[in-house]
Amino acid sequence: MILSDSTVVEVALLIVRIGLGLTLAAHGYNKFYGGGRIPGTAGWFGSIGMKPGKFHAYMAAYAEVLSGIFLAIGLFTTFAAAGFVAMMLVAALLVHRKDGFFIAAGGWEYNFILALVPVVVAMLGPGPLSIDHILEFGSGDEIVRLSEYLDGWVGLAISAGAGVLLPLVYLGIFYRPPKEAEQD
Repeated sequence: MILSDSTVVEVALLIVRIGLGLTLAAHGYNKFYGGGRIPGTAGWFGSIGMKPGKFHAYMAAYAEVLSGIFLAIGLFTTFAAAGFVAMMLVAALLVHRKDGFFIAAGGWEYNFILALVPVVVAMLGPGPLSIDHILEFGSGDEIVRLSEYLDGWVGLAISAGAGVLLPLVYLGIFYRPPKEAEQD
């Protein structure tokens, strides 16, 4: 065998982190520079009940770019995973829920997978090919890595717990469903 089992896992985590992270970062980048840009995104957010639309367009764009880049490079990975979960939950609830589960019908299937995989990454930890693994705190025999404290059950609790709780609070504060006449 050319690669050890641990090397295979390390490279697999890196591939997943980069693929997922850059996907979400690209989505946020598109809000800034693609299609309708921030004004178009703001109008759309306002039309689905997230007002003021411009504020939410910027919040979503920055959250997607930062969560995506942080996951890709393995920096504050567990918190980046929570951001991923939060973004996908909001998208699932506000945009895709009415269409059921399957993505072929416009449902929330894709959002579910894009939220689930970062939780798994948070539980496994970012791996040694990450900035979290390089960051050390302390000195001498007291050196610890941030990633050592934020994976496993703690990674699950933070990524899934905060990733679900924070957007529910956010939606509770800001979401006002549009009236039927506004949706037409």
